[in-house]
Parts: sequence; C-alpha cells; structure tokens
Amino acid sequence: MKALVRTDFNFPGQKSVYHGKVRDVYNINDDLLVMVATDRISAFDVILPKGIPFKGQMLNQIAAKFLDATADIVPNWKIATPDPMVTVGLKCEGFRVEMIIRGYLTGSAWREYKAGCRSLCGVTLPEGMKENQKFPTPIITPTTKAEAGHDENISKEEIIAQGLVSKEDYELMEKYTYALFERGSKMAAEKGLILVDTKYEFGKKDGKVYLIDEIHTPDSSRYFYADGYQEKFEKGEPQKQLSKEFVRQWLIEHDFMGKAGQQVPEMTDEYVSSVSDRYIELYEHITGEKFKKVEAEDLAARIEKNVTEFLKSR
Repeated sequence: MKALVRTDFNFPGQKSVYHGKVRDVYNINDDLLVMVATDRISAFDVILPKGIPFKGQMLNQIAAKFLDATADIVPNWKIATPDPMVTVGLKCEGFRVEMIIRGYLTGSAWREYKAGCRSLCGVTLPEGMKENQKFPTPIITPTTKAEAGHDENISKEEIIAQGLVSKEDYELMEKYTYALFERGSKMAAEKGLILVDTKYEFGKKDGKVYLIDEIHTPDSSRYFYADGYQEKFEKGEPQKQLSKEFVRQWLIEHDFMGKAGQQVPEMTDEYVSSVSDRYIELYEHITGEKFKKVEAEDLAARIEKNVTEFLKSR
C-alpha cells in the first residue's frame, strides 16, 4: 500500500507552500489555499516516521462532510474538493489560537487533573471528578498555535490581553465553537457515538470570521462509543474510542511521549497496516458510509492533475 508523506507541487499561480504536521498548504495568488491531506501521522507534536495509507483521503473526506454540514452555523473556507486528498478554499488570515472544547474529562485534561490541577486555561474544574466523566457543560480550553514544537494552554483573558485575538472576535469564535460542538455531538449521537472533545481553528478574510482547516476528524477530535459508555465509566474501565488516542497509547506503552532523548518505536508494516484499518473503521463509524479506497499508482501525479485542472477552470 502506498502512502503520500511528502509533496512538492508547483500549481498555477502558486506563491508559497507551508508543510504542516499532516497537511501541505499551497498559497494560490494570495486568494486561495490548496490543502493537501497527506498520509503523515503525528502524535505528541512529532511526525512519525511512516505514513498511513488512505489516512489523508479519509481525513479530507470527513472534514469536507462536516464543513458542508455546519455551513449554516458559521461561514467556512471550503470551496471544493477536486481530489480525494485535497480541499481548495479561501485564504484567510488564521488566528494564532486553537479553540479546544471538551465535553468530558479525558486525555491531557485528565492527566493534569489527576496530577492535582483544578484550573485549566482559566476554567475552574469541579472537585471529585473521575476519568471520562461528562462536564456539567462543555468547557473551552484554548491553546496557542505553535509554528513548531508544543502548543501551550492559554486562557481567554490572556488571549485578549496579549492581543492575539480581539475581544469581539474571540467572543464570536467562542459562540461558534459551542454551536459547532453541539451540532457535531448531535451528528455523532445519530451514529451511536459521543463527541468527547475537539478543536476548531478560525481565520479572517475581508473583516469576516471563517471556520478554517479540518473539523470533527479523528485527528482533531475524540469519540467514544455511546453503547457501553456508562457501564465502563462506572467500573472505571477504559472507554472504547474512535480517535488517534490509540496511536498515542501505543507510543506511551513504548516509552515515547515526544520528550527530548526519546526514540520513536519501530513502526512495522504490520503495525502501519493495522493503523490504516483502524482509520477506515473510524471513517465508517463517523460518517455512516462505506469507505471507498481511491488508489493510484502515483498519488502525487493524480493530485497534481486534478488540482491543476480545477484551478485552470476557475
């Protein structure tokens, strides 16, 4: 199975390219962005050494589906998906903040809570909570968006005081975040899932705030299976999850958490194939649709052809 881990395109009107952890973003005439969802996989802010076949296609198609399904709540950047691994949309000036919203106490928030933390990003957490417990109401715990390395937790007050986002824009992003999470939670519930936590990114174009990047994918979100949640919670057992957390747990079991001096464990072909299968399972549960693998002898050539034809047609 082939995986696309690097791109180096030269599209019509291309001005620059940004290689992110997973996505490669091409600037077209300072007007459009061509976002290629590669098959790279990252955890603990580290890009792992092998790509996961079909992961980029899955993430791109999930994000496109949820962008379309929430366009009535907030304007978003998406214009078209000319290739299974590509979204083309408006170039917005991204805010240097990620809006993380949590419905349940789990993951890094639980790790901090267990260590005695009772305030997260300026939000006071109730005493006596257990792992995977539902918050009385969802909480927003923003992070700074780091160019490299680790994102840092930050409070609403610090964001506004530092001038990262104006008070007016932040409060609009906050409103959109709650509404998107509510919609995503309802859509998940229809599939027998719980949307546990997720992140949203926003940007601005011509004075208007837009939702940008991906939403509700297993890379940016955590899902539990609703069936069995309560029983597992009451017994203190791990929840069955649909998220990238299974990769993080595998790394933790192999003594890797992205810290200095730690080595990424070997990713055998068998392990890579199992991660690809797990992502397909995630896709099918989240979308309720069968995943159709779009294979190609040369993924980069297919993308270049499809995107070039789209840009020339505009």
